[in-house]
Amino acid sequence: MRFSRALSLLAPLAFVACLNGTQPENFPNIPIESTSFASNLNVNLAASTKTSSGMYYRDIADGTGKTVATGDTVKVYYQGALSSGQIFDQRLSPSPTLDFKLGSGYVIPGWDEGLVGMKVGGVRQLIIPPALAYGSGGYLDIPPNAVLVFNVTMNAAKTPGT
Repeated sequence: MRFSRALSLLAPLAFVACLNGTQPENFPNIPIESTSFASNLNVNLAASTKTSSGMYYRDIADGTGKTVATGDTVKVYYQGALSSGQIFDQRLSPSPTLDFKLGSGYVIPGWDEGLVGMKVGGVRQLIIPPALAYGSGGYLDIPPNAVLVFNVTMNAAKTPGT
């Protein structure tokens, strides 16, 4: 009896200890609304659109070209930053663009979702929760469970077969 009582008291502690420092995919993410953003990022959640997945996007400059759809091959410039304002990656002019097929999984899920509907010539800010970026594992200079902010310029888009 004493052994089973001790085991029943220790089981919840063991479960919590196993989870320490991890965030399984089925656990809720800290919402973007709870994140503090550096002022130089110019994040404005009130002026942004929230998607059903929990990410936000805002068109900083409207494009006038083709509207981008899943399956299109796109050419973009971008700058990615942590919520602290620290830039972790960028590809800006005059460098070659980043070219990829939207929706193919070549980029993080937040990009595959957040660039759909953008127009060529536009600039869009993506505010991406960890579940649509690098999650609990992080990646290189990106810490675990990081909310990411990208400014993406859509330079070109081509629909397959056109």
